[in-house]
Amino acid sequence: MKSGGILVVEDEMIVAMGIKLKLEEMGYTVCGIVADGQTAINMASHLKPDLILMDIVLKGNIDGIEAAKVIKQKLAPHFIFLTGISDKAILKRVHELKPVGTIMKPFDDSQLRNMIEEALSENQSSSETLDFSDSCALSG
Repeated sequence: MKSGGILVVEDEMIVAMGIKLKLEEMGYTVCGIVADGQTAINMASHLKPDLILMDIVLKGNIDGIEAAKVIKQKLAPHFIFLTGISDKAILKRVHELKPVGTIMKPFDDSQLRNMIEEALSENQSSSETLDFSDSCALSG
């Protein structure tokens, strides 16, 4: 089984559950699902995931980009942004965070799998002793 703790940050629960199912079918561990930026910050600090799949538009006052900025200051997870937005100014803000990538919704499974594998292989090469199975030990 592939390992890697992934936090899904998506405000539409039906979409989030679909992503969770796809990830589990691919063999990944989903640490949690959250729908707003502040909860994403709190959960990331608590769970310390290897990868965060982050929607840009979230419930609450903090969007996915701002949440990712705060999380990056505290932790060093990789990010993949998921979005249906093609606005150049917003995508520029995303690009400044240097995510593994940005996937436009709707996306196909192979696109998601390829980016996740890229992100997790970067984690392995940056720390050969990193044990992904220890991440998100409190997963639900």
